[in-house]
Amino acid sequence: MEGAISIARRIRRLAEQFPDEEAFRYIGLDGTDTGYGWPWLDRRSAQLAGALTARGLARGDRVALGLRNSPQFVIGVLAAWKLGAVPVPVRWDVPDWELRRLHEVIEPRISLDSADIPWIDSTADLDVPDLADAVSPQLNGICSSGSTGTPKVILTERPSVYGPEPVAPFIDLWNDEPVPRPQTILVPAPMYHTNGFNTLLTFLSGDRLVLMEKFDAGRVVDVIERHRVSTFTATPTMLQRIADLPGIEDRDLSSIDWIIQGAAPMPPSLVHRWAKLIGPERIVMAYGMTEGLGLTALRGDEWMRHQGSVGRGIQGTEVRIIDADGTEQHVGGLGEIYLRSQSPAGYRYLGTVPKLRSTDDGFQTAGDMGYLDDDGFLYLVDRRVDMIITGGANVFPAEVEAALIDHPDVADVVVVGLRDPAWGRRVHAILEPADPAAPPTDEQIIGYAKSRLAPYKVPKTIEIVDAIPRSEATKVNRGALVATRGG
Repeated sequence: MEGAISIARRIRRLAEQFPDEEAFRYIGLDGTDTGYGWPWLDRRSAQLAGALTARGLARGDRVALGLRNSPQFVIGVLAAWKLGAVPVPVRWDVPDWELRRLHEVIEPRISLDSADIPWIDSTADLDVPDLADAVSPQLNGICSSGSTGTPKVILTERPSVYGPEPVAPFIDLWNDEPVPRPQTILVPAPMYHTNGFNTLLTFLSGDRLVLMEKFDAGRVVDVIERHRVSTFTATPTMLQRIADLPGIEDRDLSSIDWIIQGAAPMPPSLVHRWAKLIGPERIVMAYGMTEGLGLTALRGDEWMRHQGSVGRGIQGTEVRIIDADGTEQHVGGLGEIYLRSQSPAGYRYLGTVPKLRSTDDGFQTAGDMGYLDDDGFLYLVDRRVDMIITGGANVFPAEVEAALIDHPDVADVVVVGLRDPAWGRRVHAILEPADPAAPPTDEQIIGYAKSRLAPYKVPKTIEIVDAIPRSEATKVNRGALVATRGG
């Protein structure tokens, strides 16, 4: 990339240009609220890089980082980049057997987890080494969500360089005037996830990060008010929990210039609730995937005219809908979503994961189902692998979940298909009640569903649980839920 520099050099420049400014702030579960400057970040990442060199890490090697959002995670990533190594964040809460399988795929030269935090901290006593300028051959590796089947690790096939142009805030694609810089970016999602990790790229443009060790809806709002947060990325579940906070309408969210929502479509009622909280023009909804096949997005005021959409292709992304027979679908035709991007960065899977399906002219699909409207706006229906075939009819869990989540007695919901002798698969709703002491009855939920869904989409069975088992990225493992209920 012409005019680009190494990330090590970029960090050094930021430390020289802004010696007294805060680079990021860390909000811990124990109440810790500590700021760190650019010179500290440059020094500590160099010290850790020197220590990792002594342990054998070199350019092109992979580093598995099983750390929560923390200062140690940030300097671990930067230290890897300074050595030309490839950081691969991994979930810290997976069982040992799964971690072993991930490591077999990643083949890390070095692995750091919570047990290594004292060692990482001890490197602060070392001299700052004179490191050669290095660039990683791949920017990072991301482990895909889910804990069943073959582990999938996705390498971003572009070097770890900065520039030459700063990363512009996403919302500037719609705004006549750019949002004020530097932004204060809240990171409520775990940084092993793409959305969390990618904040480090805007961070290198000089924006300030506020890292939360773990998502908590009440604490998110406190942090927004206290640190005047200007933007954050969140899943629908996170936004639902924030919107459900008592008195949220009276909290000060005026510092927010924009938010971006991804991972799954937002239920329409939730979009309207957030539009009342911060204004529709400050909400961006996006659809993409870790592989970087392309990106669609729209702003909240556009969504109001195309309710349920995840936007049109942006930044050169083209969208095509192709059905199971290989026929391209046009307006309203349901099929798999294929994307083609002009981005020079590609991806590569580690291990034996099969490649994504593609067309001869370069469109690829991750298996999501959707359709286009007259204006070219994309509507995401669900993943084909999650589709429930019940009595010969196709039911998409996302549609049923969007209907049930609006019930006042439901705090969270996941819909799966369970084996059934009469239906093949029956629609089964797993509910987390808003009030555990007074959960809704099966009859109430089924009656509510009948008022909002076609008869064949109404759940046949209801299950009340204390809490939906979601990861810290608020994702749910449907396969595991089905397996523990008999398949």
